[in-house]
Amino acid sequence: MSAGFGGDPNQGRIGKDLNIQIDLDNIDQVIKQYKKIKKYQKSSLYAIKTMDGTEDIVSSLIKEAEENPL
Repeated sequence: MSAGFGGDPNQGRIGKDLNIQIDLDNIDQVIKQYKKIKKYQKSSLYAIKTMDGTEDIVSSLIKEAEENPL
């Protein structure tokens, strides 16, 4: 349990410390691409291309994610 629920916050945490280094520049680029894709998905152009069956950007990303699950 965490300290917020009245438990001991250090209980059961022996040997579970982790040191992670993250490149924030790469994270910023990923966030920027994500926001751009989400904006495109909300547009009427995306809806029209989806109905026509000519949409390639988002459908290729979805297909790639289905082929390579985490």
